[in-house]
Amino acid sequence: MEDLEEAESRLEKFGEGKSFRFSEVVASFTYALDMTEGQPPGHCLRSCRIGMEIGQHLNLPSQELWNLYYAILLKDAGCSSNAARLFELYSADDRTTKRNFKTVDTDSLLQVAKFVFTNTAMGHPLREKIGKIIHLARHGEDLATEMFLARCERGAHIATEMGFNDDIAHGIRCLDEHWNGKGRPRGLKQEEIPLLSRIALLSQVADVFSFDGTPERAIEEIRKRRGTWFDPALVDIFDRVSRNLLLWEDLSSPNLENSVMEMEPLEYSRPADDDRLDRVSRAFGKIIDAKSPYTYGHSQRVGDFTYAVSKELGLSEAHCRWVRRGGFLHDVGKLGISNTILDKPGRLSGEEYEMVKNHARYTEEILIRIGVFRQLSFIAGAHHERLDGGGYPRGLQAEKIPIETRIITIADIFDALTEERPYRKALSDEQAFSIMEDMRHKALDSRILDLFLDWRKKRNPSSEMSSIAESSGKL
Repeated sequence: MEDLEEAESRLEKFGEGKSFRFSEVVASFTYALDMTEGQPPGHCLRSCRIGMEIGQHLNLPSQELWNLYYAILLKDAGCSSNAARLFELYSADDRTTKRNFKTVDTDSLLQVAKFVFTNTAMGHPLREKIGKIIHLARHGEDLATEMFLARCERGAHIATEMGFNDDIAHGIRCLDEHWNGKGRPRGLKQEEIPLLSRIALLSQVADVFSFDGTPERAIEEIRKRRGTWFDPALVDIFDRVSRNLLLWEDLSSPNLENSVMEMEPLEYSRPADDDRLDRVSRAFGKIIDAKSPYTYGHSQRVGDFTYAVSKELGLSEAHCRWVRRGGFLHDVGKLGISNTILDKPGRLSGEEYEMVKNHARYTEEILIRIGVFRQLSFIAGAHHERLDGGGYPRGLQAEKIPIETRIITIADIFDALTEERPYRKALSDEQAFSIMEDMRHKALDSRILDLFLDWRKKRNPSSEMSSIAESSGKL
């Protein structure tokens, strides 16, 4: 295992001479939101580029433009909260269901009926499919309100937890309201809907219909929903904005993220200091955990466990906070995994298990985009590696697994064992400890495991671990 001084030195070198804007961090994290919404990478960024163009044409003051900027970037912050419910109702891949729903005009009964028929229980027996469709037909209004309410309120709450103001949170809360009052979840209409929400919804739809490289299709769809979904005045402005060829070039450019970064009003720009990084990491941990009822609170606990063990190990406060961020974010790649797999009640097939294993790689791919988290991307993404080389995604041997990863791995395994899963009940601390003892030296670092077990016993004095360990001769 690498020396503690080497680990501290690595962290210090990483931080030297580097400064990051908070907008860089948030913008890069939106790729994770795109994954769980089933949207092509860059959807939130493209929506932001379109919305800011509209905001500038409206001559919005800088503060309101800044609010608009983050309301659109974080518009999908609550999207993971209805994934499990969608899977339950449709018996289908939640990401595919969400992606297909984005093109539906809910004012058209024909489009809604077609969507329900083609997206419900595909590949399942006809009897099950018909039963699901009948249930949706009978309770569709209430179910839709329920899911939009969960998404909107969760998104607003996440924005607040990240430290953003009430205007941004409310803009996210009202994203799915429509000009004609037929939106969700509150049926707000016209000027009752915040301007930020009106712009964000229009921008979102514009990206969904223009992503294939045909802006004409987006323009036609926006015009078609003028006065129903969209504020007529904003549609007129979008008509003018859509004539700007540079806009469409930016949306398909590999430099899209830079273009979006340049649109943030700099007088309100914030540095990515430690407190903000802690906040965004914890908030995205909650987004991850909301994806499945079986992972509720998991990332929070893993982050807190890693911090505690890092303290026990003698790492500096800055280092402990850094490792905790890795704990919060270690499963961010699960946002790209369907709930048909995450919430499957039975044993996973070999193919399904391989798909689940992709989450570790996705975690690294998401975090490596974020300059301030670039080094943390490997630390967090490697949490399923084993000392004996039998882990994934790379099959690393012990000498290649950093100390921070070893800490996250132990925290993750313990919490996973003591959580309920669709295929088993939660294990007791004693049962989890016994399993982890069997993994000592093979998967888990012995020194860190001892620290974790000692810390947990102090936190949970009623545990019988002491007597079990003593009788087995393992401590």
